[in-house]
Amino acid sequence: MQMLQSPLTRKLSAFVALSGTDLETLARFHRRRRSFLAGHELIHEGQKNQSAFILAEGWACSYKMLPDGERQIVDFQVPGDFLGLRSVLFRTTDHSVEAVTRIEASEVLATDILDGFATAPRLATAVLWAASRDEAMVVEHLVNLGRRSAEMRMAHFLLELGARLKLVGIGDKTGFDCPLTQYHLADALGLSAVHVNRVLRHLREEGLVKFQKGRVSFIDFDGLTALAGFDTDYLDQDGPLLR
Repeated sequence: MQMLQSPLTRKLSAFVALSGTDLETLARFHRRRRSFLAGHELIHEGQKNQSAFILAEGWACSYKMLPDGERQIVDFQVPGDFLGLRSVLFRTTDHSVEAVTRIEASEVLATDILDGFATAPRLATAVLWAASRDEAMVVEHLVNLGRRSAEMRMAHFLLELGARLKLVGIGDKTGFDCPLTQYHLADALGLSAVHVNRVLRHLREEGLVKFQKGRVSFIDFDGLTALAGFDTDYLDQDGPLLR
């Protein structure tokens, strides 16, 4: 029953109706559960033979560091997400992952994944779906950085986070708790922290969304969606395709 309610199970169930064998395999993925404090680097770019992790509680971020010390956050990870899934297949890790808050995460070795997929091929299909969904989000983030205005960029980002959190049961159409600082948002959206502050104030004054005291509140969900041109089709989370 506990595995049925786990964020990863809820997420993968958006694509595949998981069987008993699938759930048993997922339970084995969670054997090495550990706690990490905020700021801890779980995965470091350039490492070899790196494990992956499954995030159960808290938030993390994946990022690349530039030679001048600037950081580009590629994405934020929320409960139910894999951390560094590519790391178990690539010879050298291509990005870093850091805990944004205190987190609970299960370490998953390459052998765990390969052995699990051999016994539960439908689960392997579901994980491939999750990886493909992550890639689709990266595409949207590229469009954000390259073509959307700062207001559209912020609106799209907050709506995407809301949809992802709703899928795992920790957000809804009214909003969600969010531990991110303006510096996190700046590094993710290609803006300065000052610009982030200005954009959030403008969206609040327009009566669209409020981000205060660690809470994102959607004031006019439809209006914010229209501003961002937000369409959830790329998240592909409307219900299982395979039963």
